[in-house]
Amino acid sequence: MASLKEVKTRIVSVKSTKKITAAMKMVSSAKLKKAQNAIENIAPYQDRLNRILNNFLATETDFHSAYAEVRPLKRLAIVVFSSNSSLCGAFNSNVIKKLNEVYHENKKLGAKNIVIFPIGKKVCEASKKLKATISGEYNQLADKPNFDGMTEIANSLMNSFLKKEFDRVIVIYHHLKSTAVQQLFVEDFLPIRFEQKGTDTKSTSGDYIVEPNKMEVLQALLPKALRTKLYACLLDSNASEYGARTVAMQIATDNAEDLIKELTVLYNKTRQQTITSELLDIVGGIAALQAK
Repeated sequence: MASLKEVKTRIVSVKSTKKITAAMKMVSSAKLKKAQNAIENIAPYQDRLNRILNNFLATETDFHSAYAEVRPLKRLAIVVFSSNSSLCGAFNSNVIKKLNEVYHENKKLGAKNIVIFPIGKKVCEASKKLKATISGEYNQLADKPNFDGMTEIANSLMNSFLKKEFDRVIVIYHHLKSTAVQQLFVEDFLPIRFEQKGTDTKSTSGDYIVEPNKMEVLQALLPKALRTKLYACLLDSNASEYGARTVAMQIATDNAEDLIKELTVLYNKTRQQTITSELLDIVGGIAALQAK
């Protein structure tokens, strides 16, 4: 059985750990709220832009875009989002696992024909273990999301797609459903797919007066929609990271509290046994003296 000093040392150590995890939870909660505000700020713009596109496409049945061209898959680009640090539960491991699955599903293309755009230190380290080509490191975007940085990546992907350097672009990221639930998504970024949802699309399509014409407007709106989508994925992943870390630190704090209670009980039992042992020694000594 551990000595009193050892048990007391463990209690002090666990209490220190509890203070750290509790502080990290508070910091993550504050950052989560800020990240959620960023998503809420861009959501109306993104929704309205998509609605305008859908309204235009409902009346332009003959519209064709180079960004929607479906070609035989020869070269693949994968944009994957993770965090720069750990202590966020299974957030990074789930992303890395999905990246490995997508890579092995397309391994027949050859390592040189699969290009990974890693957003985050953890997925960047995991990508280096694969034999795929890595297109730079974008770790700064995982900590400090900004539209300009994602615009550069989006423009690079769009230009490469138009030049037929990539035939398909996939995005892997987490979507924040709630603080405790982060859902992993694998979506096609390019070629873009046009979907008209709802029944009120055609009814509102006539509300726009377009100059010079719808075709030119659509050609201008599509790149904006693609850039916004990629930036929204970054914000979603960033918020999911803080949500996962908040939950992980809360669980760690609760576990530390339970462990402190168990160690306190063990400390009291050990102290009681020590006191009992000392009393027995005293009584035994007195009995020995009386026997003389």
